[in-house]
Amino acid sequence: MLRFAGRHVPKLLAVLAGLLYALAFRFLFNTGPFERFGGLLMVSFLVVVPFGLGILTAHYTSASRGSAWRYAFAPWISTTLFVLTAFITQLEGAICLIIILPLFFVVSCLGGQLYAFLERRRKNKPDDYVLVSAVALLPFVVAFAESRFATPDSIRRVENVVTIAAPPAVVWQHIVWVPPITPADLGPSLVDDIGFPRPVEATLTHEGVGGVRHATFERGVEFIETVDEWIPERKLSFSIKPNTATIPPTTFDEHVIVGGRFFDVLRGTYELQPLPNGHTRLVLYSQQRLSTNLNPYAGLWTDYVMSEIQRRIMQVVKRRCEAPATASAISSL
Repeated sequence: MLRFAGRHVPKLLAVLAGLLYALAFRFLFNTGPFERFGGLLMVSFLVVVPFGLGILTAHYTSASRGSAWRYAFAPWISTTLFVLTAFITQLEGAICLIIILPLFFVVSCLGGQLYAFLERRRKNKPDDYVLVSAVALLPFVVAFAESRFATPDSIRRVENVVTIAAPPAVVWQHIVWVPPITPADLGPSLVDDIGFPRPVEATLTHEGVGGVRHATFERGVEFIETVDEWIPERKLSFSIKPNTATIPPTTFDEHVIVGGRFFDVLRGTYELQPLPNGHTRLVLYSQQRLSTNLNPYAGLWTDYVMSEIQRRIMQVVKRRCEAPATASAISSL
């Protein structure tokens, strides 16, 4: 047993080196000047740190291990341990950890591959002190360069379309005021599993421009939607503001707060297009602001989440609009 355990000590030390490296920079980037310039959403943390994790893990993994283990699997194990540690100790919420996990996997593997390339060129392992110093300094160097530039804003549009077997007059009634939605109405979705609240209902103070919709979600999340375009049975458009007074601080991770520093939902629009067969083509699109130094990657996730939320709401509207027609068709048989 001791012999078996002894054989695995070098592997354990290798993955622990990567784990401790990532944890150390997680704390550093969440405080002081780093946090002011974007913190854990800086490229220097999201890209450079997992890159260094991959290099360190590969360096301390025994050369007797196969190349696949040393330069890919070992960095992945370090990454997985980092994510699990952050989740168990509640350093980060599940939403953020799921978002960064694929990026950390890819970049840590690239770090391992770069180390393999450097090692082959040198024909031996680099000096421990030199390597560790270089890897430790790299995030600071990149962070300094990154802090010299303003965080870019990206305005993104997400659109969903559904065809409903009902005329625009019926569909219109179901979008200006959305009665309570149950979890069974929505069905299962990954966005629920990673912690996003489900939509509950939408009310309207009065019809026409200036009317205010209150779109509520689970766990106290509410959006105030002020109508600025009202064309009955054709178009409903509104600005969106999160009601921060009703949203508990524990509902969202600080990095994905709607209306916060990094992400906001700005507008929503329904368009109803009548079809020749009496059906309606319903289009729902929204605009979001994304403000990170890694907007292309973060946008993949925000686009998916917004699209999934909109898709589920539209499916509820579709079923409700088609229910009377379905019942009538059945009774006529």
